[in-house]
Amino acid sequence: MTQLNAQKRDILGKRVRTLRAKGILPGVVYGGKDGAHSISLEAKDFLKVWKSAGESTLVDLVVEGEGKRSVLIHDVEYDPIKGMPIHVDFYEARADKPIRVHAPVVFIGEADAVKVLGGVFVKVVYELEVEALPKNLPHEITVDISKLKTFDDSVVIGDITLGGGASIVGDAGAVIAKVMAPRSEEELAGLETKEEVSLDEIEVAPKGKKEEEAEEAGEAPQE
Repeated sequence: MTQLNAQKRDILGKRVRTLRAKGILPGVVYGGKDGAHSISLEAKDFLKVWKSAGESTLVDLVVEGEGKRSVLIHDVEYDPIKGMPIHVDFYEARADKPIRVHAPVVFIGEADAVKVLGGVFVKVVYELEVEALPKNLPHEITVDISKLKTFDDSVVIGDITLGGGASIVGDAGAVIAKVMAPRSEEELAGLETKEEVSLDEIEVAPKGKKEEEAEEAGEAPQE
C-alpha cells in the first residue's frame, strides 16, 4: 500500500499560507474515532501519491507520533490560478464498514461501430460511484466496448461486474458509452451556418468557495 508521511499541525486559518510558501500542504483527517485531525505534509509527496492513487485507493497515512492509519483522499482544493493543491481532506476508513467512492472508468477494446461503420465513440461518463469494503475498492473500472457493433448498441451499468463484493451505485440501465453515426455533409454544413451565440448571453453560475480550512475540524465529509 502507498504510504504518505505527515505531521500534526497547530497552524490554522489564514496562517497556513506560511506553510504553503514552504511547499507544505495543510490537510485534515476525518472519520477517526477521535474526530478530525489537522495535519501537514510535503506537497510534492502528496502529488505523487494523488496521481497514482486517486480517490478510490487506500493510502497508509503515517502521522508523526500517532502511528499509521488507512485513509482515502477525500477532497482536494486547488489554487484557481496556479492549479496546484492548497488543501486536502483525508477520510479514515474502517475495515468492516462499506464506503462509497468515485472510481475512474477506463475503456478497452475496439468497437465495430467505430472501426467498421466509421461512427464516433461517445464516453457518457468518466467515473462511477462504487460501494465496497475499503480493501475491495477498485482503483479503476475497466469497461470493454467491443459489444458496440451498431449505432443502436450501448454499454450500460448493468453490463459491468466488479469482484470482491464491490458494486456500482446507480441505475443498471444507465448508459456509460455508445457510438454515434457519422454526420452527413448536409448536417455539418448546417452546423457551420448556425448563428453564433454571444458570450454576453450566457449566464454562468458563480462557484462556491470552500471556507478556509473549514476551521480545520468538526465537519464530517459528505459520503
